[in-house]
Amino acid sequence: MIKLSVNVNKIATLRNSRGGDVPNVLKVALDCEKFGADGITVHPRPDERHIRYSDVYVLKSNITTEFNIEGNPVNKFIDLIERIKPTQVTLVPDAPDALTSNAGWDCIEHFSYLSDLVTHFKELGVRVSIFVGTDIKNIEAAAKTDTDRIELYTEPYASLYRSNPEAAIKDFVLATEVARKCGLKVNAGHDLSLENLKYFAGNIPMLSEVSIGHALIADALYLGLAKTIAEYKKCLTV
Repeated sequence: MIKLSVNVNKIATLRNSRGGDVPNVLKVALDCEKFGADGITVHPRPDERHIRYSDVYVLKSNITTEFNIEGNPVNKFIDLIERIKPTQVTLVPDAPDALTSNAGWDCIEHFSYLSDLVTHFKELGVRVSIFVGTDIKNIEAAAKTDTDRIELYTEPYASLYRSNPEAAIKDFVLATEVARKCGLKVNAGHDLSLENLKYFAGNIPMLSEVSIGHALIADALYLGLAKTIAEYKKCLTV
């Protein structure tokens, strides 16, 4: 079974748009766990425009599944990981003003920097994943940093899926095979949905985890959270 980690950033976005504490991020995270999610993901940004750093501490103290914290490893983020010690940290090279993550790391150019971060976080007992595209040489460089996993940036797959699913999945299958040969486990995330997830998981059954937020929360508006998580889990049963 491929694990499903639910990204609750969009819940925080909705809360912040009105002020107060509705919807409550912790309650939604706990409900996600109750309804079958294998983990909770957050992606705090420096301006705290959705998940706040205070949310991360509250979640850490209450959730019982795996906790994955994504983000650009600026000093404030590194300090957060040192204090929280989540199950997993996913290193993402997003700019402070990025609307959403839109590219993976160049692991060749940033090899020394990433290697130092990986060593530091693993010494804390935190599993490390590096957000990357499907370039083979880049994945091989990621493996040499001694990271535990990579997370494949799947927006290119999602964009091409409707018109040509075979072409859309091809590079991701190859990238996963190479990563596994390098000793890496593989996560995936970005624009995965009920429309395209089953095909993705069915063609890459060696995936360890997917992290899904925007589409899952949007689907929950129509289906309800419990049914939505059940439907996503069905897509991951391969």
